[in-house]
Amino acid sequence: MEWYWMGATLFAILIGFILIGVPVAFSLGLAGTVAVYLFLTPHMLMQLARISFDVASTHLFIVAPLFVLMAGLVSQSDVAEKAFLAATKWMNRLPGPLAISTVASATLFSAISGSSPATAAAIGYTAVPEMLKHGYSKRLAVGTVAAGGTLGILIPPSVVMIIYGIITETSIGDLFAAGIIPGILLSLLLMLYVMVSCIRTPPVSIENTVITWSDRFAALKGIWAIVLLFIAVMGAIYGGIATPTEAAAIGAMVALILTLPRQGMGLSGLSLVLVRTAQTTSMILLLIICGSFFGFVISALGIAHEMVAVLVEAQVSPWTVLIGYLILLVILGTLMDPASMMVITLPLAFPVLKQLGFDPVWIGVLVTIAVEIGMITPPVGLNLFVLQGVVPREITTKDIALGALPFVGVLLFGLLLVLVFPGLATWLPAVLP
Repeated sequence: MEWYWMGATLFAILIGFILIGVPVAFSLGLAGTVAVYLFLTPHMLMQLARISFDVASTHLFIVAPLFVLMAGLVSQSDVAEKAFLAATKWMNRLPGPLAISTVASATLFSAISGSSPATAAAIGYTAVPEMLKHGYSKRLAVGTVAAGGTLGILIPPSVVMIIYGIITETSIGDLFAAGIIPGILLSLLLMLYVMVSCIRTPPVSIENTVITWSDRFAALKGIWAIVLLFIAVMGAIYGGIATPTEAAAIGAMVALILTLPRQGMGLSGLSLVLVRTAQTTSMILLLIICGSFFGFVISALGIAHEMVAVLVEAQVSPWTVLIGYLILLVILGTLMDPASMMVITLPLAFPVLKQLGFDPVWIGVLVTIAVEIGMITPPVGLNLFVLQGVVPREITTKDIALGALPFVGVLLFGLLLVLVFPGLATWLPAVLP
């Protein structure tokens, strides 16, 4: 059978399993198993055991659960609320200060959470009621939180980048560095859009509090934990003190020390965080194992190699292939979570893109931005569902979806800038040790 028929059959089997409700991780493993029986030899199923051992025992995989634990600890405490209150003190003179403060606090919280849903939920719980109280439109309020939350998987440390690094064997330290400038750029673009929106339709504030400089500096006390945690993790990596794995352990330890005494944590909160960490880690482990096996099957069938040969022979522009893949990720984001998208598509797409000459680190940033756009793309963006559980009941699902829609355009513009100017992602990893 020709390689394209084998590829079509493999992905048809995968989609079939997903459509009947089989979890993505198991769908990948089952599709790969069926393909081995159909096109290869059953003896190759031994590779699943080898891949499982290699993935579970690699030191790189320790990074994921430790950063998940760190994100869970800071999400369970009042760190996000303190960041939002500090931002409101410093942004009060700008148009739409609460909405801008929401983006600013989401940016700060992203630097220690590594998770988009966690950022959206933690910031939204405080920010949305406060914006409604001061006369902001419901759709602008929830859209700002949804879009700001997406920064959680771009600004390091990022669990999505860790998954990308493990699957593609790309340096996690380089990926973290590459996400900093694009993350700040997207944050500024979101703030600019919010300012323009609030100038055109000013919120009707019912409260006018005078804020002094002493109030502003006093509010900075609330974000010292964020700054310390970010320095502990990123400083350890780029100061040459620790590897990303060791830095993750440092981050988890510092997060535990900082958050355990805080309101909302305690032993009961810690117990909840540990359970969630175990659940999330298990999901990521199964996704990576089954995704790696799926990638092995694709490689064994020669699908990626043949696809590159066809593209080169047909003289298809490498940029066309890259842009097409990014569009696919944005579309898939309306249907599934970022980890599942990456594990399903990267085994085929990454070898092709790498052989076409694209920088793996730059691809990692583009992929991360594309999947984060999918997280707020109606009707099924993950952040939209997360927000539904934390916002006031008067805000409907329709409000959340329509509120997020304009921010999709802002993030697409940011993706275009990083696509046109690769140096935004590649410059910092090149200059850091």
